[in-house]
Amino acid sequence: MQTEQSGREPGGRELPSAETLRQWAHELGFASFGVADVDLSDVEDGFQAWLDAGYHGEMDYMARHGMKRARAPELVEGTVRALMVSIEYAPEDPAWVERAWATLADGEQAYVSRYALGRDYHKLVRSRLQRLAERIEQQIGPFGYRVFCDSAPVMEGELARRAGLGWRGKHTLVLNPRRGSTFFLGTIYTDLELPVSGRIDDHCGTCVRCIDACPTGAIIAPYRLDARRCISYLTIEHKGPIPEELRPLMGNRIYGCDDCQLACPWNRFARPTAVADFHPRQKLDRSTLVELFAWTAEEFDSRLAGSPIRRIGHERWLRNLAVAMGNSAGGDDIVAALRARRDDASPLVREHVEWALRRLAETEGAIGPDGRPVARSAGADSVARQVNTAPDPGSGDNRN
Repeated sequence: MQTEQSGREPGGRELPSAETLRQWAHELGFASFGVADVDLSDVEDGFQAWLDAGYHGEMDYMARHGMKRARAPELVEGTVRALMVSIEYAPEDPAWVERAWATLADGEQAYVSRYALGRDYHKLVRSRLQRLAERIEQQIGPFGYRVFCDSAPVMEGELARRAGLGWRGKHTLVLNPRRGSTFFLGTIYTDLELPVSGRIDDHCGTCVRCIDACPTGAIIAPYRLDARRCISYLTIEHKGPIPEELRPLMGNRIYGCDDCQLACPWNRFARPTAVADFHPRQKLDRSTLVELFAWTAEEFDSRLAGSPIRRIGHERWLRNLAVAMGNSAGGDDIVAALRARRDDASPLVREHVEWALRRLAETEGAIGPDGRPVARSAGADSVARQVNTAPDPGSGDNRN
């Protein structure tokens, strides 16, 4: 294996230094850069056990690709390194975490995961990765590579950890002491034997805020996620009816879920995105459930053109909104909106609408201590706890 000091391949070709590559990545808007070896043989047994337990749910592609996800050369022949980058998506508002909790506590508002408020990240990140690869090619000549961003069987999180971009949090996301977890990852598989980067130690310590915050208990143990219970999976990947026992726990989360990230103390250090395309569009950060439920299929397609949300389609959009409306405090507007969809062409939508109407009828008239109707957004009580009792980052803190 080549050393960091050598800067040459065994054949004698001079390679860009790690600092040069990092500078090029920064010039393209990437927040961090690192190089990982692609030997992931030590995680194969754990990944297979996760699949065998069925934790991937309906994401059949994960089982279909099998160990190719951990064996880069089987996906791209000749791969010996992964160039890993991150790009931030946190909102510009310094109080974005508090505002997110406030939205979750408001049963009339719709909550969309912060990463999905703007344009789709896949093409943007891949385009910039391609430009980085071309910059390298200009320097050294043709080489083997392929770029990825959440678009192939690649263990991006594990490779990012090995490339020094962060450590794996107990919620399974990558955490960085200066950036939190609000960033996208991108990968370049390459045949260049570049020196690998140093790793960052785990700094979660004894903290379990992310586990405690999960509305559905999807983080079944530190570093282990049962996707079948995860709200992100249920609202995005899951195509059929949402299990009834999980619906009340979803609150007003209509696309994705951020609770484990909002609860994480390290996201105090999340940096606002410098990418205008990631800024909120179509008022998705401040729309009511009724407003979004009124969108026709044509409005859904046109308003969400270029958004990651569009891929779930109008039918699942309405399904998710119906669940959220059933978890609300009700009211004439919500009930009228639900009744207007009772004859929707989709059996999936109709079933969730009827569930929402039954749920509202069962708790009609419930009044809170302040004299107002009780909103049943899951986690409304815990929201206050998350905001008011956020601890310092876990033991082993080393942020300098």
